[in-house]
Amino acid sequence: MPAEWMPHQATWISWPHKKASWPGKFAPVEPVMVQFVASLSAGETVRINVLDAAHEKHVAALLEGEARPENVRFHRFPTNDAWCRDHGAIFVTRGEPRASLLALDFRYNAWGGKYPPFDLDDAIPPKMAAALGVSCLGIDMVLEGGSIDVNGAGALLTTEQCLLHPNRNPSMKRHDIERRLRENLGVKQIIWLGDGIVGDDTDGHIDDLTRFVAEDTVVTVVEKDRKDENYRPLAENRERLDAVRLDDGRALKVIELEMPRPVEFEGDRLPASYANFYIGNKTVLMPAFNDPADAPNRAKLALCFPGREVIGIDCTDLVLGLGTFHCLTQQVPVV
Repeated sequence: MPAEWMPHQATWISWPHKKASWPGKFAPVEPVMVQFVASLSAGETVRINVLDAAHEKHVAALLEGEARPENVRFHRFPTNDAWCRDHGAIFVTRGEPRASLLALDFRYNAWGGKYPPFDLDDAIPPKMAAALGVSCLGIDMVLEGGSIDVNGAGALLTTEQCLLHPNRNPSMKRHDIERRLRENLGVKQIIWLGDGIVGDDTDGHIDDLTRFVAEDTVVTVVEKDRKDENYRPLAENRERLDAVRLDDGRALKVIELEMPRPVEFEGDRLPASYANFYIGNKTVLMPAFNDPADAPNRAKLALCFPGREVIGIDCTDLVLGLGTFHCLTQQVPVV
């Protein structure tokens, strides 16, 4: 599985349409998506799943004059919800000396059966593969793309809270899960962190916590307020990262991103995290939260990605759906 910063032929998204995911606040979601697609389409093709012809017409009208039309492709692949990182195909490369692309179709159960129905989402990976004209391999294991992150050189990050949760693969032990990850994603080393952030309904997805930004470097979110619910789990994850040695013996370089102040809706804590950025070919799209930490975290990411513009887009409304840019995207690598 190539690292996210390696060249893409496209980024795939499923356009938001399920108003229940943003109760009473769906109206601000589409303008944020327009900003996102407009920024991304400057450097790569954006493939968009829509419900039907009418939905395609609606989304196309929103994007008109904003996104580059030559870099937008619509697919009438209906979904239950918008979280393409988790229900979309995971793409890997295989074969030497001429590599080819392979779409992996892991099972999807809406984060442990939390949000039925999810049959349309679970059916998306083969449709993506067919649209690209690539092979698709079905894998009898529940796995969401947001639960893993790779450096493209054999290392994978994940969390115990998510992958070992009984609501995913209750018959599989840790060694079974590790074996499947190695076999299907081409990784050698699996780095386990502990628990995720408060408000994350995915049971601790890694893409709200810690992300590779180079083969030997990660960014990780930390909480400075000892009274905050996130302080202890993030501190424990930070300690685990200090102990990591890559397969070649190198220590893992760790860059800290500060968490924003709590973002809440009707008294519930939302999973607002700067780690949920998406790395495009020319841009890095970072969720912002109208917070004093927006600018310094954006500056840190800019140092990680020279040659790419790091763009902060306000996700205060978008995160009500319990995810932001990384959760909404799936990269299609160049081979």
